[in-house]
Amino acid sequence: MMISTRGRYALRVLIDLAENQRDSYITLKEVAGRQDISEKYLENIVKKLVRAGMLDALRGKGGGYRLGREPEQIRVLDVLTLMEGTLVPVACLEEGGRPCERLAECRTLPLWRGLNDVVSDYLSRYSIRDLMRRDDDGFDYVI
Repeated sequence: MMISTRGRYALRVLIDLAENQRDSYITLKEVAGRQDISEKYLENIVKKLVRAGMLDALRGKGGGYRLGREPEQIRVLDVLTLMEGTLVPVACLEEGGRPCERLAECRTLPLWRGLNDVVSDYLSRYSIRDLMRRDDDGFDYVI
């Protein structure tokens, strides 16, 4: 499994907004500057995050973005699934996908189901709050 830059950058945007949250909205330009990511590239990412309710957006003067939920309510699994579409290791496990014609005799299906469960369980344990900077622990994140 390979997480795209869209997935990684979405996490970085959410972490940045959580760490720099204040009463006013934060411009995408500020976030892009701090994260050293193209503002144009981030526009598509934040649109999806807004539609999913993870971010609130305000247009015009004083506008920008802020978290749409508390950082502990935004799960890494949800962010990555939103950005990547699916995290399943094989096509036959995709929800609503076409069933494999070899399903009845597939020797590897339990392996792929197990891997999918491990990945989903692991990523659902972490929230944006968990990824926020914790200088006192010496925890630095790099995504």
